[in-house]
Amino acid sequence: MDTLQNMRVFVRVVEAGSFTGAAQHLNTTTAYASRAVSDLEAHLRTRLLNRTTRRIALTEAGERYLQRCEQILAYVDQAEAEAGDAHARPSGKLKVHAMTSFGQHYVVPAVGRYQERYPDVHIELTLAQRMPDLLDEGFDVSLTLATGLPDSGLVSQRLGSAFSIACASPAYLERHGVPQTPSDLARHTCLQMVTPVFPTDKWIFDGPNGEETIVLGPATFQVNVAEAMAVAACNGMGVGLIPLYSAIRGLRSGELVWLLPEYTSQEMNLYALYPSRQYLDAKIRTWVEFLRDELPVTLAVDQEELRKFARG
Repeated sequence: MDTLQNMRVFVRVVEAGSFTGAAQHLNTTTAYASRAVSDLEAHLRTRLLNRTTRRIALTEAGERYLQRCEQILAYVDQAEAEAGDAHARPSGKLKVHAMTSFGQHYVVPAVGRYQERYPDVHIELTLAQRMPDLLDEGFDVSLTLATGLPDSGLVSQRLGSAFSIACASPAYLERHGVPQTPSDLARHTCLQMVTPVFPTDKWIFDGPNGEETIVLGPATFQVNVAEAMAVAACNGMGVGLIPLYSAIRGLRSGELVWLLPEYTSQEMNLYALYPSRQYLDAKIRTWVEFLRDELPVTLAVDQEELRKFARG
């Protein structure tokens, strides 16, 4: 028995004053309306309506039950309206994860621009180097950098790509000279980034001659966050292979110099990951669409600006 539907029929019978009137309003038959109320009474073991050939009247129990039905159906209608509105109108809390340095440089400014357009969405941003479990940890969207994605069952949208460049401070280069080719780095102090994606003991460059692999010596400094790597390079600690988004500030200020400008390294794709495409909440859909429009433009602007910093 569909108790909720039978409640709706019962309320409509009372409002219409007859089974026939209720059936016409519900676009069904009089027999169906009568059976729905009878089933409800059998389920409750209580008479709700007194019936004659000409009219119906609520029993005392029916009056009390009618009030409860009206309250329950109002809550159900409200819940359905709110759920449907979530699909249509962006609002509520959006829980987002992003890789730390990438998130600081690109995602935080994007949040501000998104909220100008959708002020009813409140974003909770978590920056972390690890890839979270979206379902267990309750994230709506994860923005992750990877060379590729495992088969996880998540929906993915590619938003662009990013790469790393070799940088050092002017002071370091004055003391140790400027490397002209990737192989020259073997004679330099190379700062090493610890990531789950790339090996720590070698750098692979893409340049005029294709791929070139440089095996690094013993590490004098290792770190797992690109912003910290940029700080170390700015302070003359050695040559760092730094993602462009973390190096660009030092290049602008003159604290870093771009080495080997014909070469890039560690190219990764940027993905937005979310649990499901079906009945997608409006705040998730508009956030991903916003990033799909915004981030490629922002990435391209930084890459265009990088050309100004080519040494010589």
